[in-house]
Amino acid sequence: MTRQQFDELTAKGVVILDGATGSNLRKAGMPVGVSSEQWVIENPSVLQELQRAYVDAGSQIVYAPTFAANTISLRNFNLQDKVQELNTKLVKISKDGIGGRALVAGDLTTTGQLMEPRGVLTYTELYEAYKEQLKALIDAGVDLIVAETMLSVDETVVALDALQAVSNIPMICTLSLEADGSAMYGGNAVEAVLTLQEMGAAAVGLNCSVGPDQLESVVANMKEVATVPVIAKPNAGMPFVDDKGEAHYDMNADDFAKHTKRLVEVGAGIVGGCCGTTPEYIRKLAKALGR
Repeated sequence: MTRQQFDELTAKGVVILDGATGSNLRKAGMPVGVSSEQWVIENPSVLQELQRAYVDAGSQIVYAPTFAANTISLRNFNLQDKVQELNTKLVKISKDGIGGRALVAGDLTTTGQLMEPRGVLTYTELYEAYKEQLKALIDAGVDLIVAETMLSVDETVVALDALQAVSNIPMICTLSLEADGSAMYGGNAVEAVLTLQEMGAAAVGLNCSVGPDQLESVVANMKEVATVPVIAKPNAGMPFVDDKGEAHYDMNADDFAKHTKRLVEVGAGIVGGCCGTTPEYIRKLAKALGR
């Protein structure tokens, strides 16, 4: 997919993304403390069934389950030498599962390590890690790239830098923002839009953190300065943890759809769901948007 094709897609109307992956894999039996990337390769039908349900519900873009398939994060599971293999197999699982009925985005995220001066991770180390994963994703045939659940503007800039070294495929970027628009480790909603669109991001926005009912002013502020589409992919409300350590979310599908539609009304042009959402949430959202 070219940047022009992406811009043409978003110009036609609101684009609907998928919903949560990780929380649904957990419900389907994925244990705590394992590499979700490796688990999906061992249990591909679970992911494929979920993504087919998202497409049936109205998702136009689904995220390949390559979330943390970078060499830094994979060291936690002694899989750091399998970046190419994991990304290639995971993209194929998604593409085979949906059979061309939606676009497949290659997904990358924060490594969980802080960049200098907040931490010890250098620009070069992060750049090389993202560059390796991005090359694998592009070689695997993804339609676009998404950098999601990013914790600072700085690390998102590194991902954009790395992409520009290997491809001109579109990248959309979402940070995990609080209800006041601040990022956990640097920057805020408005700064994210101004910086990342200047760096070449095809769309900028937020995902995770909180529910759509808390994000109206954040999205509106982003829209005021945006020259690219604004993305909103919030959680199904706020999580609470039961006595077994399982996270549950307090917003039902109807309320999620109602509040996310409001985010569209104040400026979001690309919407979906993050933690706690299911295909039912996307179906309700699509219906609320007149699909």
